[in-house]
Amino acid sequence: MSLKKKITKLITILLLTVIAAGLISGCTSNASNPAKTESSSRLDAIKERGYLEVVMEPYFAPFEFIDPSKEGQEQYVGSDVELAKYIADKFGVELRIVPLEFGAVLSSITEGKYDLAISALAYTPARAEAMNMSKGYYYPKDNPGYGLLIRKEDAAVIKGPEDVKDKIIVAQSGSLQELLVNEQVPEYKEFKRVSATTDGFLMVQEKKADVCSVSIAMAQLYIDANPDAGLMIVEDFEFEVDESVSGTRIGITLGEDELTEEINKIIDEVVSAGLYEKWYMEYTEYAKQLGL
Repeated sequence: MSLKKKITKLITILLLTVIAAGLISGCTSNASNPAKTESSSRLDAIKERGYLEVVMEPYFAPFEFIDPSKEGQEQYVGSDVELAKYIADKFGVELRIVPLEFGAVLSSITEGKYDLAISALAYTPARAEAMNMSKGYYYPKDNPGYGLLIRKEDAAVIKGPEDVKDKIIVAQSGSLQELLVNEQVPEYKEFKRVSATTDGFLMVQEKKADVCSVSIAMAQLYIDANPDAGLMIVEDFEFEVDESVSGTRIGITLGEDELTEEINKIIDEVVSAGLYEKWYMEYTEYAKQLGL
């Protein structure tokens, strides 16, 4: 074989080796990350798998709570649960509710573990940076907003945020109620965080805290169901909430714009038909019947 032919053969072998290495590398890359394709989206994945995973903290009546007479997925009830069912029906898939503590609800969406967070989420700037947030679907125009829960015996001394500088205040960790304390309560003795708002109610009731930052509607349900608890809402006071970012919203993993767009379309349907307001009123009565 001539030198020229040997060189040509050697070059050919080298080229084939490079091409083969590239193909193997490409196959390995795709095999290690099969879900990551340019055409895939979370909305496509939901429809392909046939179910929608919605995460919520089921201890916030009337939005989401547990009916102890039921089991499995049927035990989760509330106006937010009805919204989740409506969305799943629109997508033509099964609904699977995943119950978590509120802090885990937020982190699970920012990490992309589940599809939607439907858990009475209020807008905050931090949440808007960490996740996509839907349009608002519930605006408590004729219902109270956020205030302070205290013991009746303290009614004469606690009339607003300025009266808690020597008191222990409590709020649900990661909630709008916590943010409102940070922004609008100038001074306090100690600020405690709890995983569930009802834990804050009990802390005030048991004198482990003096004040709880609350959704007034939810707190009133608790007071009505527990008349001997000795609790009350501070009268003539509500936290200031920016109306431009008001409204209860759905949390979606950051960047899932197609899914967010579809959710917003469904919210428009729900709001225009007055469905959510209807569900809210129905489950307010439901929660009262359960003594929540």
